[in-house]
Order: sequence, then structure tokens, then C-alpha cells
Amino acid sequence: MDHIGARELRANLAATVRQAGAGERVIITLDGRPVAQLGPIEANGAPSLPDLAAAGLMDAPHSPHRPAPPRPVDTAVDVRLERVLREVRGG
Repeated sequence: MDHIGARELRANLAATVRQAGAGERVIITLDGRPVAQLGPIEANGAPSLPDLAAAGLMDAPHSPHRPAPPRPVDTAVDVRLERVLREVRGG
């Protein structure tokens, strides 16, 4: 899904409308903030996250980077559950 500023949209309106007519959604931004979307008349399937953000139903992520997955924790396989529960419960 492309993002396009309002000024760039004015300069490339015909090409952007052709893009939308071909089934692609284009998010229109003002000052870098999504405010509208241009897309095909009938949406296919469930809305995507950018669709929801453009509709104002959710905030777009602020960072394109995903956090690192948590490190795996070694668990003891030869310990009885009762002992683990006692330790967790402070007993």
C-alpha cells in the first residue's frame, strides 16, 4: 500500500487514480499523517492494518522495527509440578 502526500497527489492524480482502479489502495497524508485513502470501489476481504489506520480506527505503528523475540528460557524437565508451584508461590 502506497502513501502519498496531498501535494504529490495533485501532481500525479491521474496515475494515482489508475493505481486505485487497478485494485491498489493509496493512503493520502497531510503533514505526514494519514487522513484519507483512495482505492477500488469494492474492498476485497477484511480490512488491512493500513486500511484501519487510514479510517482512523487505530493508530499506525510509530516504528517500522519489530522488537526482538524474547530469549528462550531453559526449563527443568525433571522437576515435579508441585515443587515449581511451591517456589512460585513462595512456599
